[in-house]
Amino acid sequence: MAVVVGRRQEVDLTKPGIRCESSFELKLKGRVMRAVGQHVPSKSNVLSPRISAVAIPWKRVALYATISLGFFLLGFVPMWFKTTQAIEQRDAAQRGVRLAQLHNTLAAAVINVERGQYEPARQLTSDFYTDLRRQIASDTGSLFTPSQRDGLGSLLAQRDELITLLARSDPAGADRLFTVYSTYNKLANNGG
Repeated sequence: MAVVVGRRQEVDLTKPGIRCESSFELKLKGRVMRAVGQHVPSKSNVLSPRISAVAIPWKRVALYATISLGFFLLGFVPMWFKTTQAIEQRDAAQRGVRLAQLHNTLAAAVINVERGQYEPARQLTSDFYTDLRRQIASDTGSLFTPSQRDGLGSLLAQRDELITLLARSDPAGADRLFTVYSTYNKLANNGG
């Protein structure tokens, strides 16, 4: 049978430098075991043991943060390069599509004129010249180099006369449209 006997002294803990002492005795089969504990008061008697147990190792946190950032960058940088390459490929494909659309618009106008359908040919020719003027006027994102722009500027000078010939259903419009098509094809494909 074990008997615990305790003795406690009451002490005012608000005074600095005062300690609280307590002792306990455990009697077990004739043997006496003693435990003596000393408690030093602090500003916060309740939180002081918990704060020391939850101390944050800032060096370890900084190391883990640095390693995490390194792994993030190891994954991010290659993806950034791939994205940049994909954007360049997309821009090149869009440029090719816009060139093909201009070419196809003018080719469709030539086909319509050869069939004797002057009104659809006039509308397509007008659309071609509108898109061509927009591409020549834009400084950024233009499909054409400066030398190509200069050569294509001469095609723009023929716009009104060609559209008038097509509106009158004049057969001379077919020859003029074919000349415009040939000139555009040569300038756009050979770079001037």
